[in-house]
Amino acid sequence: MSADGSGHVRLIGAPLPHARAWRSDDPLRLEGGDVLPRLQVTYETWGALDEDGGNAILVCHALSGDSHAASHDADDDPGWWELLIGPGKAIDTDRFFVICSNVLGGCRGTTGPDFLRPDGERRYGAEFPTVTVRDMVEVQRRLLDHLGIDRLAAVVGGSLGGLQALQWSIDQPDRVGAAVVIAAAPRLSSQGIAFDVVGRNAIRHDAHFAEGQYYDGPSPEAGLALARMLAHITYLSDESMRAKFDPTRLQPRAIETGFESVFSVGSYLAYQGERFVERFDANSYVTLTTAMDLFDLGEGPEAIRESLAKSRCAFLFLSFTTDWLYPVEASQELVDALVAEGRPVSSCIVESPAGHDSFLLEESMVLGKQIVAAFLSSQIGETGPIRVPEEPETDEPTSIFYTNRLDYGLILRLMPETGSVVDLGCGNGELLSILRDRGHAPLLGIERDASAVAESISRGIVTVHADVDSGLAAIPDDAYDVALLSQTLQSILDVVGVLREIVRIAKRGIVSFPNFAHRPLREMLQREGRLPKEEGLYAYEWYDTPNRRFPSILDFQELCTTLGIEIEDAIYIDSAREAEVTDDPNYHADLAVVAIRRAER
Repeated sequence: MSADGSGHVRLIGAPLPHARAWRSDDPLRLEGGDVLPRLQVTYETWGALDEDGGNAILVCHALSGDSHAASHDADDDPGWWELLIGPGKAIDTDRFFVICSNVLGGCRGTTGPDFLRPDGERRYGAEFPTVTVRDMVEVQRRLLDHLGIDRLAAVVGGSLGGLQALQWSIDQPDRVGAAVVIAAAPRLSSQGIAFDVVGRNAIRHDAHFAEGQYYDGPSPEAGLALARMLAHITYLSDESMRAKFDPTRLQPRAIETGFESVFSVGSYLAYQGERFVERFDANSYVTLTTAMDLFDLGEGPEAIRESLAKSRCAFLFLSFTTDWLYPVEASQELVDALVAEGRPVSSCIVESPAGHDSFLLEESMVLGKQIVAAFLSSQIGETGPIRVPEEPETDEPTSIFYTNRLDYGLILRLMPETGSVVDLGCGNGELLSILRDRGHAPLLGIERDASAVAESISRGIVTVHADVDSGLAAIPDDAYDVALLSQTLQSILDVVGVLREIVRIAKRGIVSFPNFAHRPLREMLQREGRLPKEEGLYAYEWYDTPNRRFPSILDFQELCTTLGIEIEDAIYIDSAREAEVTDDPNYHADLAVVAIRRAER
């Protein structure tokens, strides 16, 4: 659907029965200097706005999306993000008032290339001015002003939508409570831009492009289909393409197409291209891909930090392991920049074989939905229960966390009464939630197990999905009062590096670990000549244990001396008796809790 200044409606794709159009005669000066004298924005809403307006969520769509993010009733067509939006879903329309508008430059009812020029003589076509993501956000801001929404609980989007969420956090810091940024990055790689350049050239060199004025005649269907086919390759992964097409590579779909269909992957791409032509405008495709390519928060940590400096909201970043268009590493640059500034930023790297399109696929967003729901709930003060699972929730535990945590009370004895805390290997966020209730702030959890990250976020804990062996460089010196490493020391690889990082990033480190020189273990090794095993921290077979290191209390003390780390205080426990040990703890204690700092302090 599109409309010009006279109200004429032209259909592109299926009708949008629940869409509404807002028109404004206030001119819009674009970032590039051009001016649009009037605007029309097509949008849809779900749920009810609270009296104080505090439950509004803006959903921003990706390149080929529109305002129809979800169905409104049983008779409505499914939306493009049906898996995430609706009653009881991650973006719960029973609790939130959700708005989604077609972006500036689109072709589903918002001002774009298929609108009439101010003189009414012809459509903008290829001469529609260049728009940026910042321009899109400004149009959305005006729409929210019209709707009477002063502040958003969150802005949520994937891909191009994620770029809009980032831009919202920068341009409207006082109006955004949180930003959920999915499958996005500071900027698109040169390789990604190259695919877009070829796609735009395919459109512009189509015989029917007619310098962009094809609206009264044949449209550049072949060029647009080729552009979509090319782009679709970037949305998939090598893994997903091999799984989908290798078994039937010489068994293409039986479809009528003007494109090559010798191979199954060819007929699939031809189908995607030809269906896309039915619902999208070629000039809009050029406009929106150009906006994506122009989005640039800079290269390198300093430039990205400067770009994000104005933002003040809480952030959640989701990235996908096989997304090479906006890869995990690029998303992590944004996370690191915010961590370096002490901003509340959570993240999760989601395992998915589906590539960039993962955020649109039910099977790839199982954990993602859980995390988005938990994060949004925490923004309105709702958090999950505080509990410690009796059994591991993952086949590959990354910290020995799911056990009787006798060390919690001991850690609290060594903690200052208030202050900031970073928990390295925070597991499900149990300890940080206790410290939060005790009054400690700000808090940050670092955890490398995705399921544990999800549970920690559900407790309202700011949690970054990272490996403590390599994920601490972004934290500045002395950023926290306390750094915790609770029952994780024995599971990390770079013990020396992590201990040095602990005393770099915090005024005090508190480390708890099992003592593998404990008397029963010594006796078992001597008596049976096998790797000792007993209940609790030691209850693993040698071939299936998260214990990569086997420290004793004396080993730890010696290493601290070697590294110039001072042991300020220590508590040693015989956990079977729940008794503190002072006499020869290396022999009589099975658990050590030690407070450390740099020796020069």
